[in-house]
Amino acid sequence: MPLGFYIIMAAQFFSALADNALLIVAIALLREMAAPEQFEPLLKLFFTVSYVALAAFVGAFADSMPKWRVMLISNTIKIGGCLMLFLGAHPLLAYAVIGLGAAAYSPAKYGILTEYLPHRLLVVANGWIEGLTVGAIILGTVLGGLLIRPDASAWLASLDLPLVNGTFSATIAVIGLFYVAGGIFNFYIPDTGVDHKPLKNNPVYLIHDFNHCLKLLWRDKLGQISLAVTTLFWGAGATLQFIVIKWAEHNLGFNLSQASMLQGVVAIGVALGAVMAAKMISLRRSVSVIPLGIAMGLVVMAMVTVTHATLAMLLMVLVGALAGFFVVPMNALLQHRGHILMGAGHSIAVQNFNENLSILVMTGLYAVLIMSGLSIHIVIVMFGLFVAGMMLLVKCHHERNQREFDSVALLDEHKH
Repeated sequence: MPLGFYIIMAAQFFSALADNALLIVAIALLREMAAPEQFEPLLKLFFTVSYVALAAFVGAFADSMPKWRVMLISNTIKIGGCLMLFLGAHPLLAYAVIGLGAAAYSPAKYGILTEYLPHRLLVVANGWIEGLTVGAIILGTVLGGLLIRPDASAWLASLDLPLVNGTFSATIAVIGLFYVAGGIFNFYIPDTGVDHKPLKNNPVYLIHDFNHCLKLLWRDKLGQISLAVTTLFWGAGATLQFIVIKWAEHNLGFNLSQASMLQGVVAIGVALGAVMAAKMISLRRSVSVIPLGIAMGLVVMAMVTVTHATLAMLLMVLVGALAGFFVVPMNALLQHRGHILMGAGHSIAVQNFNENLSILVMTGLYAVLIMSGLSIHIVIVMFGLFVAGMMLLVKCHHERNQREFDSVALLDEHKH
């Protein structure tokens, strides 16, 4: 791999690391403020609303100038959100600004790969980026959990850093440094020399174009299956983050810091599953992993019975591994179909729109269930049944498609 690829990876890693560490700190801040319980899943909702609202525009924005500049602008927006939190803004508002930066960052970080690397390296490069993002989620969540520990925050506060007052501001300042590191790497990302399309300033045109791409991918016999699976996966994954925290506090007596470490364990499982899938599943056989999604929904329900920490960790690794194993082949299939049907930038924007809409709906529903006072055990069972049921529907739909005509043969198109 050329050096520029590693610089792109470093920029992406530090930015994602800070996003995830800040989520845990924002949850701790909400608890410090004695905010209502349902505000916690709303953090994710505020973060992802930009992805959905701006989906039609961020792809065009990313294609309108060199990608390194788009990444730098987006990262600067994230630094602004971090600064708002540092200066005492409401966590929901500050995290929404960080989400705005993340929404603009996403098409640029994937788009630059297609511009910078030859096609034969794209699957490997995507694997690296996905793996690194999972790594950033694990480390970011664990870092956030460590930084909010009373001994860590007390030590940071004792350093008497300038402008820092209160326990959380030192923690937020440390996370801000990771955003700054990401920004520095952005400066060194090579310019790919690709001609950029001037930004169409007609929003009606952009929305129409996006809508066309959305319909195109949902009508494609393989595109619709892979899009349905990844959409469900990201919605379920985001909700599971909050379920795990609540379950670990209820069943295992963990505090927020320990519960966030358990989230890291799920992500380790995802990484293991992803590596195994990359080794064992070819693009042609990618649809064969759908039953693992059903299994994941059923295994999640076993959480209700677990009250022992070691068993809990093993179960979390298993849930993560099942998730990673079935999402990686689906993601590759989706990118392959998207690239053929409409080009990488547009297909990633469509994918982001669907996946983040799913996160909005599912974390929103979770917030409503918590508000209505349901026990976490009932929520877990409902969640597990929902995931398994939806995956079963997708499997049946795919089998019906296969009976009509051999949709896997679509993969052999455009080979010549």
